[in-house]
Amino acid sequence: MKQKLTCYIIDDEYLAQEILEAYVAKVSFIELKGTFSSPLEAVAQMEADKPDLLFLDINMPDLDGLSFIPMLNPKPMIILTTAYDQYALKAFELEVKDYLVKPFSFERFYKSVLRLYQEHRPKLPPEKKEVIAEPKHEQEYIFLKVGHRIQKIAASEIIFVEGMRDYLLIHTAKEKIMTLLSFAKLEELLPSQGFARVHRSFMVAIDKIDHIEKNRIRIADQIIPISESYAEPFFKMLKGIQ
Repeated sequence: MKQKLTCYIIDDEYLAQEILEAYVAKVSFIELKGTFSSPLEAVAQMEADKPDLLFLDINMPDLDGLSFIPMLNPKPMIILTTAYDQYALKAFELEVKDYLVKPFSFERFYKSVLRLYQEHRPKLPPEKKEVIAEPKHEQEYIFLKVGHRIQKIAASEIIFVEGMRDYLLIHTAKEKIMTLLSFAKLEELLPSQGFARVHRSFMVAIDKIDHIEKNRIRIADQIIPISESYAEPFFKMLKGIQ
């Protein structure tokens, strides 16, 4: 009896393939049947395997993901994985199941596939009770787009983050990393209990704080201000940790 959803990954970026393969490997109810760099490579084998789910990039050479979707018959469930958010409306017109904007966390990925599994499960034959692993709430690593690459960063190495207009400058123990990302998106990726926003332009790692004097934080030889609008929730968080 069929116990898992089978899936394909179609993405022309090798690092993006690796990340998705690692995510899929963590999930007990998904089985990866193939990874491809373009739709043209995948189409022949798809006819034989008929995967349940397709993780599909949009911008690829030869044939883009949005043009490929209408050609599929039968059409599997589709989750688009892309670095661009401007195609979301067109994607949902094509009845994709979800739209994940790179870089996305494992937790965001898990929520997406778990929902599809639960929707699809009644169509599968009866099976023995399965314990589905819960997503990790603490992410050891995050993946951020830095220039033309996706960079893996250990959350434990982040000291503080500085906002610079449309960019974030992430100060780690080893280097400074500039990424085109909002604080709101970064907060989704980072462990919720390990970091705190203390100012419109600053987020700090709680365990890296040396000391706090009045409304100023000393961290890694830097002085970071605590603004009035963030002071109350920040100090409440510290009381909860004690």
